[in-house]
Order: sequence, then C-alpha cells, then structure tokens
Amino acid sequence: MSDAAEDKLVENGGSARSALGSRLSLAQVLLEGRAFFALIVIIAVFSFLSANYFSLSNFLIMTSQVAIFGLLAVGMLLVILSGGIDLSVGSTLALCGVFAGFLMQGIEIEALGVILYLPVWAVVVCTLGMGAFVGIVNGVLVAYFKVPAFVATLGSLYVARGAALLMTNGLTFNNLSGSVDLGNTGFEWLGFNRLWGIPISIFALTMVAVAAHLLLSRTAFGRWLYSTGGNASAAELSGVPVKYVIVMVYVLSGVCAAIAGIVLSSQLTSAGPTAGTTYELTAIAAVVVGGASLMGGRGNVRGTLLGAFVIVFLGAGLVIVGVSSYWQTVFTGAVIVLAVMLNSIQYKGAGKRG
Repeated sequence: MSDAAEDKLVENGGSARSALGSRLSLAQVLLEGRAFFALIVIIAVFSFLSANYFSLSNFLIMTSQVAIFGLLAVGMLLVILSGGIDLSVGSTLALCGVFAGFLMQGIEIEALGVILYLPVWAVVVCTLGMGAFVGIVNGVLVAYFKVPAFVATLGSLYVARGAALLMTNGLTFNNLSGSVDLGNTGFEWLGFNRLWGIPISIFALTMVAVAAHLLLSRTAFGRWLYSTGGNASAAELSGVPVKYVIVMVYVLSGVCAAIAGIVLSSQLTSAGPTAGTTYELTAIAAVVVGGASLMGGRGNVRGTLLGAFVIVFLGAGLVIVGVSSYWQTVFTGAVIVLAVMLNSIQYKGAGKRG
C-alpha cells in the first residue's frame, strides 16, 4: 500500500472516530441534562395544548406546589445519597403539620386554669424538633440496630400517621390564622404572602436547597456522605463516621419534612392527619428523575429540584388538559421507570469509562 493510501486511510479513520465521539458527546449531554430537557418539552407541549398553561399565574401556582415536594425531595436526596431510603416523609409531614396546628390552638394547663398560646416562632421551632425526633429514631434504627432502611422507615410511616390520627381523633385543625392579640400571627404569611410577586414558600425552598448544596459541596460532611453512599465499609475504614452520617441524613430529612408540613398547613390554613399521603413516592420520583442513583453516592440538589419541577409540571399539565387522575398515576409511574432506566445507562457508562 502506498504512503498516500495509508495517509488517506488514517485520515478517514480519524474522521470516523471524531464523528463517533461527537455523537457520544451529544448523547451524554442529553443524558445528563435529561431532567432539564424533559421540563422544557413538558412546558412546550402543554403550552401548545392549553393556553392557560403558559401563564405567570399558573406558573406561580405550580411552583408553590413544587415547594412542598421540593422540600421533601431535598431531604430524600440526602438519605438516598447515603444508600438508604426514607418512606416516612409523607407521614412526618402530616404529623408535624398536626403538631403545629395543635400548638396553634393553645396549650391548656389545667392546674393553673390557663391556656398558653405560643408565638409563631416557638411553634416553628417545636415543629422542626418533632421532625428531627422522627429522623433520629429512623437513623438510630438504621445505623445502630442495623434495621434495613426500607423496614425502619416503613414502620415509622405507620407510627407517625397513627400518632397524627390520635392527636386529632381523625379530625382536622382548622383556622390556623392565629391571633395578633395573643402574639400569635399564624402561618398565613408563609402560604399566601408574596415577596416581589413570588410566594414566600419558594424562598423557603430556595434557602433549604442552597443550604443543602453548600453542605454537599463545601463541607467535610458532604464528602463523608458521598463516600458512605459509594462504599460504606471502605468509608468507615478510611475514618469516616458512617453511623453519624447516617443518623444525620435522616434527621435532616425529618426537618425538611417538618418544613414542608408547616408550608402545607400555611397554604391550607388547616392541618389534617391524612395530609402527605403518598408524598414519599413523589419525593423519591423527583430524586430519581433528577439523576440520583438509588444505590447511593450519586446525585445533586440541582437535579433533584429539576426532578421536582418535572413531576409537578407534568401532573399540573395533565390536569389542565383534562386527563383522568388514573392516567396521571400511570404517567407518573412510567416516568419513574424511564428515569431509573436512564440512570442505569448513565452510571453503567460512567463505570466503563472509569
């Protein structure tokens, strides 16, 4: 073969490899940014199908719903990064909402013949403490008693829901607007007030998301968490306090659920023991759609928030175009399965490249 022919062959081979690399690079970009691209497609499709979908007022309403699921999803992400799962967040949301409503109604002290009304900041602190307590129970069961996370949090799901029902006798605490005369302004400001036209609940989600992002990217705890989810045994041998990390992620998940419970109670101005039913599944779906691995060690806050937007905007779009609620469940389940499949493809490819 002549030198010219060999040069031509090498040139053609290089061009083919370059074209293949470009296609792979594009596929990787689409795969890694799938939640963002899916959100764009959802907005475009439903905006075409309904003129009411693409409007500022509708976007603000949908984003207010994202605040609830986004808060739960951020907490769920931390747990999933550790290689665990938290099925109790929906029930924790209900329990914390009911607990806040109970405190808002006033605490009767029979011995003194008085009713103690706590200021709203004290109610919030106590409610966050309740969420943290549920998280501690879950974390201790998983980290120290070696109860599988699925079983431990499934038990907590029923216990928390039962406690909420017992606290209210199955009823709902209504009229949580509080009383200014008693120093209790209630939660209405969180659910209905807006700052620069944006619901306050969105700012609550933003603060939690930024804090979680900084925790994961700028602290030793974040490095411990990723290493624990990647390989807990190796992390422990490397000096990572694995048990502490596991307990803390469940505590943080409980606190996020408590914040979500406060926001939801504020939006409804009522607290019921049945609130948050199946919300844990939506939170898991948001984390998975956002690109996190259910095996642990992979995922980020940005993707999780995009996943929450995808789930909520998809559901809202189906409602607006008149799709049956039964079909909505089918679509949501299909999205979860597809997301898990794409995650498997992405991380399998990453493993091969590594």
